[in-house]
Amino acid sequence: MKPGARNLITDVAGLRVGNAEDHRIKTGCTVLLGDMPFTAAVNVMGGAPGTRETDLLAPDKLVQQVDALVLSGGSAFGLDAPSGVADALRAQGRGFAVGDQRVPIVPGAILFDLINGGAKDWAENPYKALGRAALAQAGLDFALGSMGAGTGATTTRVKGGLGSASVVLESGFTVGALVAVNAVGSPLVGETRHFWAAPWEMEGEFGGLGLPARFDPGHEPLAGKQLGEATTIAIIATDAALSQAQALRMATAAQDGLARALSPAHTPLDGDLVFAAATGARALGDPLADTFALGHAAAVCLARAVARGVFAARPAPGDVQPAWCDL
Repeated sequence: MKPGARNLITDVAGLRVGNAEDHRIKTGCTVLLGDMPFTAAVNVMGGAPGTRETDLLAPDKLVQQVDALVLSGGSAFGLDAPSGVADALRAQGRGFAVGDQRVPIVPGAILFDLINGGAKDWAENPYKALGRAALAQAGLDFALGSMGAGTGATTTRVKGGLGSASVVLESGFTVGALVAVNAVGSPLVGETRHFWAAPWEMEGEFGGLGLPARFDPGHEPLAGKQLGEATTIAIIATDAALSQAQALRMATAAQDGLARALSPAHTPLDGDLVFAAATGARALGDPLADTFALGHAAAVCLARAVARGVFAARPAPGDVQPAWCDL
C-alpha cells in the first residue's frame, strides 16, 4: 500500500474536488464531484450532526447513486451549499431522471465555524453561492489546509483544516480520503507538535515527527468547545464496484481513522460523519477479501488526511487559535 500520484482523493479516477471560501467570514465549502453518478453511503458516529439528504443513502432506499457530495462550514446555514451545487448541476442537465425533469442528488454535511473570529454579519446566506463557486472550481488538484470547508475549522488546541490522502493497494484498488477537521478533540499528542496519526504517516507527508517518546495515557481532556460547536466531516472514496451496503461498511471502517488521528473522537459535542463514494470502475475479485482490505485502507487513509489538513493550515488575521506551523 502506497500513496497515489497526487496523494489526494482525486487519485480515484472519475472524481474531482472544488473549494470555495470567504476569508472575511472565515468559512467555505468543498465539493466532491463525480464525472458520472457514483454509489454513496454514510455513517454518523458523532452526537451533533448536521446533514442534508443522508436518509436516502441507506441501502434500502430507492436512489443508490449521487452526483456530488458537499462538506461545508456555517453550521445549519451551510446546508444551503448543496442547493447551490444542485442548481448548477441541473443547469448542466445532470440529475436523477423523473419524467422530463432532472433532480441532482447532492447530500451534504456541515461543521460549526460561527465563532472563529470571522465576520458573520451577512445580510443573505452566503453558502448557496459558495457551493456554486466550489463546483465551478472542481478539478484534479486542490489546496489543503485553510481552504474550502476547512477555512474556519478549529480543534481544541490548533487550527483545523481541509485534508486529503490516498493509497493504492497491491490489488490495484485506489482509496482516497477528504476531511474537514473541526474537532472537539486534538490531533496532537498532549502539548507536543506530534500527530496522533504518526504511526500511519507515509513519506513524511505531515512532518515526519513520529510519536513523542512519552505521553500520559491517563490524561483526561477537557471539552474546549460546547455542544454543536465542532464536527469532523469526511468522505472516503474508492474505484471499487461496491453495493451501497458495502460502501456503508467502508464508511464505518473509516471512522476508525478519526479515532486514530483525534483524541477524543466521536464525542457528544461532535457531529463526526463519513460519507463513502464508490465509482465502480474496478470489479471486486474476492468480495470478502477485497472489502476487508478496503476498510483497512479507508481507516489508514482518513487518519493521514486529518493530520495533513492540520499540518497544512496557515495563520490568518483574526484567528482565535494558532496554526500548527506556529507552534
